[in-house]
Amino acid sequence: MAPSSIAVQAPVAVVTGAGSGIGKELITQLALQGYAIAAADINEAELANVADQVREIGSQTVNSYSLDVADESAFNLFAEQVQKDFGRVDLVINNAGITRVGEFMHTRSEAFKKVMDVNFWGVVYGSRAFLPSLLKTQGTLVNISSLFGIIGVPGQSSYCASKFAVRGFTEALRQELKSTGVHVACVHPGGIRTNIARSAELDQKDLDHAKIVQALEEKALKMPASKAASIILKGAQRRSKRILIGNDARLIDLFQRLFPSAYDILLKMFGGGALVDPPKV
Repeated sequence: MAPSSIAVQAPVAVVTGAGSGIGKELITQLALQGYAIAAADINEAELANVADQVREIGSQTVNSYSLDVADESAFNLFAEQVQKDFGRVDLVINNAGITRVGEFMHTRSEAFKKVMDVNFWGVVYGSRAFLPSLLKTQGTLVNISSLFGIIGVPGQSSYCASKFAVRGFTEALRQELKSTGVHVACVHPGGIRTNIARSAELDQKDLDHAKIVQALEEKALKMPASKAASIILKGAQRRSKRILIGNDARLIDLFQRLFPSAYDILLKMFGGGALVDPPKV
């Protein structure tokens, strides 16, 4: 948990899923830019280690918080604590996410719900919990969707559903808040090299997890998480509404808009379409 409340003059950023992947890179780069940081993750040990590393590079204020983003009450308490600890919030990045692999007919409803709870409801809870603070500072809300929030991919029905939902929610919220001064951005990463594929659970018994991960890393997961984080932060600073990360995301997004019924052809070129996802968290 966080230390006692402190007065800070620096802008304050909140990042969920900060213990690894893009989240880790986000808080590292934010620290170098002079932000005070409220970093949250469900894995306390992993987060504590990352927070220590970030402090070592010279950040004056990095508070770590244990948080299950699928728990609305916990999210509200987290937001209250951050407000007490820092006094303000300027940037919120709802980054936490999970994926599962398997065709829909093999996926139990409980497994489907788990992905939706983290990936979609976690974004909704985080947006609602921090909106009062962001309204005060006319700050920025960044919600992480995916390339798979733009296209549908076999074996990823729960993940695609959650990321399409994040996209729709974020775009609607942006319209509602455009007169308030709060900036709302939706991020669509393509293939980013992180550990989310290795930690994915399988919902289909005949799948080989090791082969799926190997195929992803060879064909799709090319961009370092540090570069993805840099693109996100630059987009937030420019107050971009939509942030596409990677040539795969940009090309497939364009192809989907021009040829909406044929994007699966292009998707196969990037290692998708075979019970895999270019994950990003």
